[in-house]
This record gives sequence, C-alpha cells and structure tokens, in this order.
Amino acid sequence: MTGNIFLVGLMGAGKTTVGKLIARHLNRPFIDSDHEIERRTGVNIPLIFELEGEAGFRTREATVIEDLTGHSNIVLATGGGAVLSQQNRDNLRRNGTVIYLRAKVEDLWQRTRHDKNRPLLQTAEPQAKLKELFAQRDPLYCEIADIIVDSGAQSVHALVHQIEEQLKQLNTGASKTD
Repeated sequence: MTGNIFLVGLMGAGKTTVGKLIARHLNRPFIDSDHEIERRTGVNIPLIFELEGEAGFRTREATVIEDLTGHSNIVLATGGGAVLSQQNRDNLRRNGTVIYLRAKVEDLWQRTRHDKNRPLLQTAEPQAKLKELFAQRDPLYCEIADIIVDSGAQSVHALVHQIEEQLKQLNTGASKTD
C-alpha cells in the first residue's frame, strides 16, 4: 500500500488515536497537524486562538497542511476545521487517500466535554456548537473523502481493521496514490 493517508473529522472523532494505530500497522510516520502547529509555534492551540483568533490559527494550519501533504507515505490526522479551507481540501484530496471518521454529535460531546483544549467549545452551549460544526463541516468532509467510516460504538482496533480493509479494496481498484 503506497501513498499518504489523511484522516479528517470533527474533534473527538478519533483521528489521532486511529491514525497512530494505522501508522504503526503500516510502519509509517504519524503526524497530527495540531501537534505540529504547536511544535512549530512553541505554544498550545488555545493560546494561538486567544492571541490571533481563529483566522490566525487557520492561516497557520493552512501552511502546515500544505507542507505535510507534500510528504510521502505518512499518516496525517488533521484538525477538525482543516476542511474549511478550499486550499486544504485540494491539498488533501490531491496528495493522498482521505478517510472521514464520522461520529454522531452525542458521541463527540461525550468524548470532548471535559477537554479544555478545544477553543471552539469554550462557549455557554458547547453541545449546540458541536451540532453547528457538524452541520457546517460534514458536507466538506464527505466532499473530499475516499472512505467514510462511522466511528461509533466499535473498538479502536475494530475501526482500524475496517479502515485497513477498505484501504486494501481501494488499492486493488482505481485508487489515487502518490
């Protein structure tokens, strides 16, 4: 199996957890774009949001996504909002296989409700914000996804197995590679 694998989905969908396991199984480097932004800036994402706002963060994110999608044979977990940029969607679609980890808003809420490192959820109605984000972003995730997997009740290992099987099917058919 060749080519990059890019994971997209809302916060809490499991992109980092699933991505690390897929990378280990395929013996590839794993990169989380949010962690890479933090590494490059030396500060955490909530501080970037505080100092530069969401627009400043999105500019930094686009630079990192453009760089990382130029790598070869990596597994990349993107930030939930990376798909808001047409440039990011184009880079992801053009440079690898995109996997959308789709989850129900209720599941996302259960997974993120105690996490203070989610700047967009630091509102009076965080669950309503998740619903709004899902409505806005789900069509964008679907637009670029080669594979859509519901990350619901199954275990992480079962989810990874399901993704690996779908990747094999893509690679035996007319898949996009490097």
